[in-house]
Amino acid sequence: MSPSVPPRTARRRIAGTVGVLLAVGVVITGLVQAAPSSAPPTLDPGITSIMRKPEYRHAQWGLFQQNPETGKVTQARYADQFFIPGSTAKLFSVSGTWHTLGGGHRFVTPVYAVGQRRGATLRGDLDLVAQGDLTLGGRTRKDGTVAFTDIDHTYANDVPGATLTPPDPLAGLHHLAQQVRKSGIRRVDGDVVVDARLFRPDPALDPTPTPLIINDHLIDLLTSPGARVGAPAGLQWRPKVAPYHVTSSVRTVAAGKPADITVSSSADGTRIRLTGTIAADSAPVLRVSAIKDPNAFGRTAMIEALKRAGVEVRAKAIGPNPSGQLPKSYQGAPAVARYASPSYAQYAKLILKVSHNLGANLGICLMATTTGSTNCEDGFPVLARFLEHAQVDRKAVQLADGRGGNPADRTTPRALAQILTYWQHTPDALRFRMSLPILGIDGTLADSCHSCPSRGKVFAKTGTAAGGDILNDRLAVGAETAAGYLETRPGHFDVFFAGVNGASTPNADINGVLAIGNDVADVAAHLQQQASARH
Repeated sequence: MSPSVPPRTARRRIAGTVGVLLAVGVVITGLVQAAPSSAPPTLDPGITSIMRKPEYRHAQWGLFQQNPETGKVTQARYADQFFIPGSTAKLFSVSGTWHTLGGGHRFVTPVYAVGQRRGATLRGDLDLVAQGDLTLGGRTRKDGTVAFTDIDHTYANDVPGATLTPPDPLAGLHHLAQQVRKSGIRRVDGDVVVDARLFRPDPALDPTPTPLIINDHLIDLLTSPGARVGAPAGLQWRPKVAPYHVTSSVRTVAAGKPADITVSSSADGTRIRLTGTIAADSAPVLRVSAIKDPNAFGRTAMIEALKRAGVEVRAKAIGPNPSGQLPKSYQGAPAVARYASPSYAQYAKLILKVSHNLGANLGICLMATTTGSTNCEDGFPVLARFLEHAQVDRKAVQLADGRGGNPADRTTPRALAQILTYWQHTPDALRFRMSLPILGIDGTLADSCHSCPSRGKVFAKTGTAAGGDILNDRLAVGAETAAGYLETRPGHFDVFFAGVNGASTPNADINGVLAIGNDVADVAAHLQQQASARH
């Protein structure tokens, strides 16, 4: 448990928490209050007791539950009013990307030899053409599935308990480098260039996707307690790529004290420093630092991977990406390496299970590329056409990003139920449902309802939008939501939404936000149990 924030430090601490958004939309705005669309049936007493908590005195709860086979609605509370969705908005963007690319789509990243070959020497450049691969092998298991943890490393600076996946973040580059060597090239008398022309980064999408993504644009920093109180803490970090350098002055303190580790970096992100304390009995604590120039980082990482594979590159490894050297096309240039990603359905599972913000925004850009556009904004008309195909009321959805963090993002509970109903009528119904967090099992629902009867019977995307209420030294929780499926009996599933807008925590402790998330999960569990009892 993190300590509550004293008034003098509240502004700094709360400002940091604004970026939390575990599952997330980040913006707090005014809520439109309206009468329920219809008088709801009698609620489980467990649900009403949750709704009457002090945290929800000024809040609005919404509920919707429907049988997608018969269309019968069993719960409808503010079903047609706009709610801040948080990351339940990812249900729309991921669905649109899945439909547009296909669940089996694989991103194939090639490396072209541009120039003349003289035996084992390439007199020219190796061009790595980025294809929008979300992980480039950095999360791929040996069986081809994508690895994830319940609390992803992308949330490490804000949410306690984030951990790393085992795969090497540079795995895709290693694979490409080894293929270059197998092609017969031993020396490159030119440069290595990242071709990132697939689409233009759009700062309106935060976090901003780029065609080349390595380790989610992050350096992982894992701190472990030292051998005794007062000793320097241990530090491991990855991926180790020049000229990135990490130092730490974190010290070990007495057992039982909270970890207090801060990360700072130079303007270009290459000099990273950790300060603070870690308790002697603490588990390793993960923090992350941003990679500021993904293309320069990727170029250096590729040159280093080539060196390890036995390929010498004449150009200096450290420096800007020389994109001005890229050819207009690769006609006539041989591809000397290719890396194929896992299927998009695997990436969708990652995005939905851990609420991967970068991956959800990336989907908007990828949909744009299918029209021949390099402008990410052109992905929204593609998404709009898909929603019409899926029989989702477009006017009941407002989106300005893919992850649910823009101030404009809104949706109604009924619209979320419509996208969920669409999937139930497709051959991918099971695969999509299993891509969602499962109550008490994994993803953002892993820590809820461990021993309740609904464990393993609720499949739902969660969403959080939280910011600092500096006036009252607490956190304003604009949204805590969940939307997905309730198993009413074996093989039968209702679609549902449960969520609250306008809640607040007792103080500036992030655990208050997590507690509200648990309340929403408990509401979902009660809905599932009610539905099961009816059958």
